[in-house]
Amino acid sequence: MFKKHKFLEQENENASINMEPLIDMVFILLIFFIITTNFSRQTGVDVSKPKAKSAVSQGQKVMLIGITREGTIHVYGRQTTIERLQHLVQQEIAKRPDMSIVIVADKQAEIGKAVSIMDQCAMAGAPKVSIAANTEND
Repeated sequence: MFKKHKFLEQENENASINMEPLIDMVFILLIFFIITTNFSRQTGVDVSKPKAKSAVSQGQKVMLIGITREGTIHVYGRQTTIERLQHLVQQEIAKRPDMSIVIVADKQAEIGKAVSIMDQCAMAGAPKVSIAANTEND
């Protein structure tokens, strides 16, 4: 009964899958993601920045310090303490003396925490310390 079917009588030939189109697509996707990726180091925490009409971009030579609404401090995605912050800022300023410090604070965070961080940055020798804000248009 099954011998009448032609596909059962044939031997398996060397079946192969052409991988070239798949490899081409992987390289195209890789190039796309490399081009569209933003390589700036963020604070690593999600904050809701306040809005300001005078907000301007600081460029690429910045160190971002994040303050959550709970008051925790984050630098380069890692939580730190106010005591350790001065040492971290000193290390970064030693690498790049013209680096600016930007405090990215949640709009519901305590203002006293931001003042303490600004004080620690000034004692570490940071030439410029500012607070991040969204423009009124955002």
